[in-house]
Amino acid sequence: MNDLIDTSAGTHIGALPLPDGSTFFRVWAPFAGMISVELGQGSDRRIASLERSGSDYFEGKLESAGNGDLYRYVIDEHEAFPDPASRSQPRGVHGPSGIVDHSFFQWTDCGWQGIPVEEYTIYELHVGTFTGEGTFQAVTGCIDYFKELGINAIELMPVGQFPGGRNWGYDGTFPFAPQNTYGGPAGLKEMINACHEHGIAVILDVVYNHLGPEGNYLAKFGPYFTNRYRTPWGDAINFDGPMSDEVRHYFIENALGWFTHYHVDALRLDAVHGIYDFSARTFLQELAETVKSANDGNRTAYLIAESDLNDIRVITPQDCGGIGLHAQWNDDFHHALHVLLTAERRGYYMDFGSIGDLAKGFSEGYVFTGQFSSYRRRKHGSHSKHRPPTQFVVFSQNHDQTGNRPLGERLAGLVCPDRLKMAATAVMLSPSIPLLFMGEEYGETAPFLYFVSHGDKNLIEAVGAGRAEEFAAFGPGGDVADPQAEETFIRSRINRELRFEERHDLLFGFYKHLCALRGSLKPWEMKQHRPDVTYRHDRPVLCVTMPLSGGDIACFFNFSGEEANIISPLHDGTWAVITDTFSKQWGGTGEKAPALVNAAEGIPVSLGPWNAVVYRREESCRSFGGNRS
Repeated sequence: MNDLIDTSAGTHIGALPLPDGSTFFRVWAPFAGMISVELGQGSDRRIASLERSGSDYFEGKLESAGNGDLYRYVIDEHEAFPDPASRSQPRGVHGPSGIVDHSFFQWTDCGWQGIPVEEYTIYELHVGTFTGEGTFQAVTGCIDYFKELGINAIELMPVGQFPGGRNWGYDGTFPFAPQNTYGGPAGLKEMINACHEHGIAVILDVVYNHLGPEGNYLAKFGPYFTNRYRTPWGDAINFDGPMSDEVRHYFIENALGWFTHYHVDALRLDAVHGIYDFSARTFLQELAETVKSANDGNRTAYLIAESDLNDIRVITPQDCGGIGLHAQWNDDFHHALHVLLTAERRGYYMDFGSIGDLAKGFSEGYVFTGQFSSYRRRKHGSHSKHRPPTQFVVFSQNHDQTGNRPLGERLAGLVCPDRLKMAATAVMLSPSIPLLFMGEEYGETAPFLYFVSHGDKNLIEAVGAGRAEEFAAFGPGGDVADPQAEETFIRSRINRELRFEERHDLLFGFYKHLCALRGSLKPWEMKQHRPDVTYRHDRPVLCVTMPLSGGDIACFFNFSGEEANIISPLHDGTWAVITDTFSKQWGGTGEKAPALVNAAEGIPVSLGPWNAVVYRREESCRSFGGNRS
């Protein structure tokens, strides 16, 4: 991919190494009278004053300053701080910044054309707990595992430098600097390069709605934050107030830098509902426009939102009056599926519970499209059925829905294997983009808990109190794990060796089967805008039918503890089973559904309790084996 950002002195922020061996520094500090660069330490310490550029920036070139050199900015000859746009923090959030010369890394992925976002099968992981080592290099060593499973995109929880070595990543304070304990800039590049060489796209979770409190020095330089709005994390980022143009520039350059310097394929924008911006042209619109205009002809850089708003404008193209992001996470689908599987009704789950909710999630995207929400105590959402399913990311688990439970239980700790296989079938054979959370593919037993490693005692106490308050809406659920304790972090590590043990190996095999089946069926190529969904109002049974180029399929689900006979909505020909969660091959007790269904006969389809069965039109199923599996 060609450079997406302008690296000329006039627009760059941070430290820019130049071909002549010098480095150009540029920092936004509108209220400072003087800014100097402090290079090195001790007897090697050098101080060089930067010149004011216009009224807001300070800039200048230092000879013999290059890759790996450490520096700070000195404000008004008083205090020295790391660079707000630091590309590396090798000594943590309170240490000096490191100069990064991106030209030193030799990419070998020049033939990588990317994968269309609608074809993604996403695997979300946390670098620190996915392996025992907790590094980018260790993730690189798992590429064969990703290939065996059959996923084609990995999504990293945020990697911007955060305090200490244990954090989900949403407390980062240096958005441009990959976490030092993970392997820093070089480690991230090596991982992405290797993924691309093996046909795997990389999505990076970025946080533009807040920065963490510890090591957050941005306010020392300029009005990055505003008290006009309050967020759950404190003052909002200043996207629409005085001097907000340069704040926007900071975050847009951050986004473009991930695409340019790290060859990231997509960014997942965390909690865009926490971005407060009442501009006529919002930050998100400007970001989408800039990324679109900067895309080269070889591959597209994608933007995927996390949004709690159910506002269809987020993923509506800009030429149709929307913001123009490519896709978004669909929490409604998760909530509808989770309540059917677990019967939980606490917190935001109180709004869900009927089979019609999941049916709407399949057929329209959002479940809440303007009706009253008991949890919010107001009407919520907008209509979404005019947008294609491939703009929604669906899941039965993710870091939020697992880690934001008081005990961090995964779905495997809440329901039986039959229900796990139902959840997997619903997600993996959805016409939307499926996402798996690390470990769900074999039924990981470790919880995923919230963990931090702050250095400030008052902050540690505040985080613990905040977590307890957050869980109040979910009622009593046991003691909440101490986020600061190292044990909490260790308990959250997954153990992929479990996939070889009895019961876990069957679930792992089932996920591999579903991934392969999805690749064969290509549900993103559905011949119509939305699937056909039929369900009964009196019983939790559902059928999703999709006309696909890889063969028409029908997915039957029985979300009850009793057998169910479903009047088949199938038509035109004979349909054969290609997946049955009751199959002994996947640890089931044996199939209840008929192996073949002749649409003309109108014979009901029999499903066992907590059973999902997938049929494909017989003439097209032979290419995938045509047998019961």
